[in-house]
Amino acid sequence: MSADKRIATDEEEEDEEEKPKNFHEMELDDRILKAVAKLGWLEPTLIQEKTIPLLLDGKDVLVRARTGSGKTAAFAIPIIQKILSGKQTQMRQEIKALILAPSKELCKQIHQVVTDLTNKCSREVKSVDISSPLELNAQKPLLAEKPDIVIATPGRLLQHLKANNVSVKKTLETLVIDEADLVFSFGYEDDVKSVLAYLPTVYQAVLASATLSEDVLSLKALVLHNPAVLKLEEPPLAPPSQLAHYTLAAEENDKAAILYALLKLHLVRGKTIIFVNTVDRCYKLKLFLEQFGIPTCVLNSELPASARCRAVTYFNSGTYDIIIASDEKALEEPLMVKDKKSKRRKDNESGVARGIDFQFVSNVINFDFPLDVTSYIHRAGRTARGKNQGTALSFVAMRERSLLDEVDTQLKEGYNRENIFKTYQFKLDEVEGFRYRAKDAWKAVTRIAVREARLKEIKQEVLNCEKLKGYFEENPRDLKSLRQDKALHTVRQQPHLKDVPEYIVPQTLKRIAGIGKRKRKFDREVAATGSSASKSKHLARASNPLISLSIPRKK
Repeated sequence: MSADKRIATDEEEEDEEEKPKNFHEMELDDRILKAVAKLGWLEPTLIQEKTIPLLLDGKDVLVRARTGSGKTAAFAIPIIQKILSGKQTQMRQEIKALILAPSKELCKQIHQVVTDLTNKCSREVKSVDISSPLELNAQKPLLAEKPDIVIATPGRLLQHLKANNVSVKKTLETLVIDEADLVFSFGYEDDVKSVLAYLPTVYQAVLASATLSEDVLSLKALVLHNPAVLKLEEPPLAPPSQLAHYTLAAEENDKAAILYALLKLHLVRGKTIIFVNTVDRCYKLKLFLEQFGIPTCVLNSELPASARCRAVTYFNSGTYDIIIASDEKALEEPLMVKDKKSKRRKDNESGVARGIDFQFVSNVINFDFPLDVTSYIHRAGRTARGKNQGTALSFVAMRERSLLDEVDTQLKEGYNRENIFKTYQFKLDEVEGFRYRAKDAWKAVTRIAVREARLKEIKQEVLNCEKLKGYFEENPRDLKSLRQDKALHTVRQQPHLKDVPEYIVPQTLKRIAGIGKRKRKFDREVAATGSSASKSKHLARASNPLISLSIPRKK
């Protein structure tokens, strides 16, 4: 009996150990718990549950978890907790934590998370994002106040360190490098090594990454000291019950027509990100959809950083629903970037497919199928984040079948399932009218039109960012005039294309598209006079002697 009791007790202890911890069981400050509650986080994600206790114990940690798993909060919460605990004995304001990320967009996103988590202790814990491309002297006063947390790209931080605008040699306690697998591929290897020379000998370090590439292992050797390695055994994407993968066989000539039909017939609903492989394709697709009155926003590495951040912010807030993004930066290998000569200037601190937190995205459409498995994973990872549902639809031409097979094989292994991709049921023959319209509209978007559109948008953004900056700081409501889904008008506009004639819509789709019988608008003035459409028609007929065959009598 005693042996049986002992076994039962051991099992109970194991159950207790396996039981997931809640935030209030992690010995966190009440102000952090209130901020977490305000954000609506009912329980920690798996990565947060495992990472937070390790960091609170002072250990170096290497975290590998998929995009959207809550990595940012996993390292931000312990940093804030340690700073709040240290305030009780701290004599003066000091910089305690550095958070490095490979792109300006990511830095802004991390800063927003930190701001949200310090909502109830903003006087005690101060943070600043210095990744924006302002002059160093403009940011010097922010650093002079010695905020507790500094967020930056490695290159930007190094500039300030060299200019003596910031010193952390004696005060730094925590270093975080987010999206570590992209830091070297974005060209920051030398910058990171130089930054390390300005840091103290002893500090806690965290590397967060979606993959454990050779670059991450190199960073691990440089930064971490006897770290705990957290490799969550989870698929790279949300489970199929949460994220549905569809393919649609479409040759190059048909892709535009299919996309036009899907959007105009409302077969694709909710926030949508459309991915293409090049910047030119971004603008070509924008100009194509523009002819049909479908507003979209372009996001790529050639736009100024503030324009990209504003686009993401407006998309997240629901100002517009469709973004056309090129993730060519994430697709290029470092060697390929060096060999490829291009006159176009790109922002090396830009990244669209990786890391940026697009919120509540319902659909990801791969207009161009991604060039490798990693890119597909990170594109599809923009949707079905947290516990939200999502759909990834990929247009696949014959020449892209081999890429699809490669992705399919890897996802099957990751999910341990026989079937991942479903075929999207769409008969192009039934929307021949759309195909005819789309063919002419696609041809109308010439190379010259694309080039002019690129120049026009970049010039407009430069004007917005520089000349009007001070004005919009004083008049924030006027920022609405900077909406980036406005038409570029470099292609001749045909107003009739914005409407979909009822005769080209298949009978089976009319109800879904909301085409057919439409409710008559209620006219308050007509109702007040007591007249109606039928009554007005009767009076008009009665007053016409050629129809009524009666001549009004003279009184």
